[in-house]
Amino acid sequence: MFPSSLPIARSKALECAAVALSLAAAAPALAQEGALSQLYAPRPPAGASYVRVVNPLPVALAIRVAKGPVQQLGGKAPAGSYAIVPGGQRFGVQIDGKEVARLEVRPDSFSTLALRREAASYALTVIDDTADTEDALKAELRFYNLAAGCSAANLLLAPAGTAVFSAVAASASAARSVNPVRASLAGQCGDAKTAPQSLPHLEPGDHLSLFLTGSAAAPQLVIQPSRTDPFTR
Repeated sequence: MFPSSLPIARSKALECAAVALSLAAAAPALAQEGALSQLYAPRPPAGASYVRVVNPLPVALAIRVAKGPVQQLGGKAPAGSYAIVPGGQRFGVQIDGKEVARLEVRPDSFSTLALRREAASYALTVIDDTADTEDALKAELRFYNLAAGCSAANLLLAPAGTAVFSAVAASASAARSVNPVRASLAGQCGDAKTAPQSLPHLEPGDHLSLFLTGSAAAPQLVIQPSRTDPFTR
């Protein structure tokens, strides 16, 4: 009985080895296919720009930029993805299905529209996110001061207190390229500080947004990876 089972076991082993070899041979082809699909994916036309909305208000809202997706923004996810818009042409921004603004940004730019209340309506402050240069070997941190009543915000290493960004004006941002590292950060407005937060794992080329929201007396730090909508023809 046992001797007769040996050829079957050997056959199964050979079959598994053949499958493993075929998968190993297919892996480079699959990787190449993925790279080629990215290489030949549809690209935005020349002069296209990228625009997103960030909602630092205490209530989540359904927001749409141009023909991008409707996104629920607020709380721990205040920023949407960057929608692709034609640079130098007007586009609309909708909140809860109603158009609240028509704007225009320069070609080949990145912009964040910071939402605020203005009487019974909404208004948007345009913050230019366009980087002068980009180091593909580093990650980018961009810090936004959106805390109500905070005229100058800081971002600090925690617990050391070393400044990463200093005196960022209200409704403005500052950016820097960093080596991908592990660190904890805290936002500060005056004497008020946020709880420390750890940076997520960063890879070269990543872009990370750090939003100081809340108020000058009770600021909050929200960290979100930046992302763009896929382009479709």
